Amino acid sequence: MKKRAISLISGGLDSAVATKLIIEQGIEVIGLHFTSIFASKRDKQRGHMALRTARELGIEIVTKNKGDDYIEIVKNPRYGYGKNMNPCIDCRIYMLRLTKQLLSEIDASFVVTGEVLGQRPMSQRRNTIELIEKRSELTGLIVRPLSARLFPPTIPEEEGIIDREKLLDISGRSRQVQYRLVETYGLSAFDLPGGGCLLTDPIFSIKLRDLMATDRQYTTKDIELLTLGRHFRLSPSAKFVVARSERENELLGVMGESPYITVDPVDFRGPRGILKAEQPSEEIILMSARILARYGKDVPPTATVEIGSGVRKTLSFRPEEIDSDVMLIQQENR
Repeated sequence: MKKRAISLISGGLDSAVATKLIIEQGIEVIGLHFTSIFASKRDKQRGHMALRTARELGIEIVTKNKGDDYIEIVKNPRYGYGKNMNPCIDCRIYMLRLTKQLLSEIDASFVVTGEVLGQRPMSQRRNTIELIEKRSELTGLIVRPLSARLFPPTIPEEEGIIDREKLLDISGRSRQVQYRLVETYGLSAFDLPGGGCLLTDPIFSIKLRDLMATDRQYTTKDIELLTLGRHFRLSPSAKFVVARSERENELLGVMGESPYITVDPVDFRGPRGILKAEQPSEEIILMSARILARYGKDVPPTATVEIGSGVRKTLSFRPEEIDSDVMLIQQENR
């Protein structure tokens, strides 16, 4: 067995310390960091931190994106969801299968992770860890330096590539040992524990369930749109999103290509909206305009909105109608 390994680098504390423990044993390590369309703002920051972690450890790092096949896993995970739409077990299997493919490509023989037994309620229970290892076809080839002595010896340990006595027996959620090792090794390029991907967010999960249930032709662009604005389901085939800031105004503006239609205020101050609908009816356009007016300022009784590129509609509004529409749509969208 070669003294070369792939280590999953998240940008967090545990993966940094786990990787350092293996490097200290004279093992050549290549870092691997996964990105995803479901990355939260915190995840994206960790992506940058993963690069810094690799530099501090003096190792090369490879970045891989979870592709469209991962979206299908999110839609129908074999082992179910966590509290929201996070398919943690299936996600772990998916990443480790991709890692297994990479082993031969970079001439490495085993995998290193920062997993700690019992730290995460869904994916780091003993029986779940064993299931994930088996399903990823990496049985005996995943070294978990932080909890290694709580598991049977791996193949690299049995073959003397790794000294088991220099690995740890951490379990649970406390990270006191990791922080002591950070001081010992002088590490600083890691993010603090906590957070999660967008699939752990309850509001994002509601929007994603709605998208998957109503739009069979949804794209990655639709998923990206879920992170922007206020969302209103106007009908099974029509959805309206209203910007919450100037930045979102700009982002929605560049999305206005079929089947997306921008809706902009003309004679009042207010946010931009974007409507996704194939050949929207007058009723859908009116509802969109009313919602836009609801979030506008100084809206005249008869106001004009611009639909798409250059089509203007002047509509009459009564304040009670605007509020009624918004309340009804929000109730139906819960």
